[in-house]
Amino acid sequence: MAGISDESHTSLEIAVPSKGHDDASQQMYMEKRNFVLQILQTTMSPHHIQHYRNKFEVFKKCYFYVDIEPRHVHARDQNHVMHCTDIMQLIDPYQLLKIKKKAKNQIEIEMLLIAELLEQLEQGREELRRYIMTCDMITFLAQWPLISKRLHQLSKFMATLVSLDMPGKLHIKHHLLLHADLRGTRLPRFRVSLRVKMPLIFDRKGSFACKNSAKLKWFDKNQEPHLKPYELHFKLLTSEIHREMGYSRIQEATSTSCVVQGLLPGRSYEFRIGRPDTQTFILVKWHDSITLTTTTEDAVGSACAAE
Repeated sequence: MAGISDESHTSLEIAVPSKGHDDASQQMYMEKRNFVLQILQTTMSPHHIQHYRNKFEVFKKCYFYVDIEPRHVHARDQNHVMHCTDIMQLIDPYQLLKIKKKAKNQIEIEMLLIAELLEQLEQGREELRRYIMTCDMITFLAQWPLISKRLHQLSKFMATLVSLDMPGKLHIKHHLLLHADLRGTRLPRFRVSLRVKMPLIFDRKGSFACKNSAKLKWFDKNQEPHLKPYELHFKLLTSEIHREMGYSRIQEATSTSCVVQGLLPGRSYEFRIGRPDTQTFILVKWHDSITLTTTTEDAVGSACAAE
């Protein structure tokens, strides 16, 4: 997609009266030109559009889950006895699978929509900038109906973009059915929505390799009330010199760092951090990865100690 170029303050200047035109036309030109200029420097500024592009780049890397609240409900069984039950025990797996499929489609459509909106806003901004920079008063006023129409269109695009939560909470508009054998009882109330979790990013300064091990650290911006599991995938990278078969492993962790043991000296490994699959997981399109090379000699005071 097209990038956004930032102009200096001197490239787009407030219009001032000039000689040779009647006062009414000149005043109209100044008002309309300055109106467009104000938009280019505020809601359509490179900084403002880039802000939403940056949010979109994060959004594309997020993890998406079906969120069912509350997680524990009080439900009466067929004998009218009240029980506190995990809501997932009452969910029909087939219906949950259908909702996850619809949610995935919703996410992918939204990603396409956001990408198109950003593209249209960047193109529209460049069109408006050209009107400001190249048109004289007569041409600008003659083109004003087209400029005004384009402004209205871009305003709607921006309003749509702002209305989309990136990466906020999105609601799934379906009814989640429970097990068939529960339909004759009093059903608990619950809400179904889409939960977004921020991507996991390696701490590249805090991750390093020793002779036979490596220490990996990563950042998790999600505020979790309790420890969450992570999966560290890693594989040996093969080369022309080392012709043995490459291998890969998965190591689980419950904190944002871990030590991997049993590595070969003087070899390169690719590490990838992720979250384990769960019953409510929908989609993730990106995982952060880092390549580290083990040393050939033992380092003095090595920090690659088992945690």
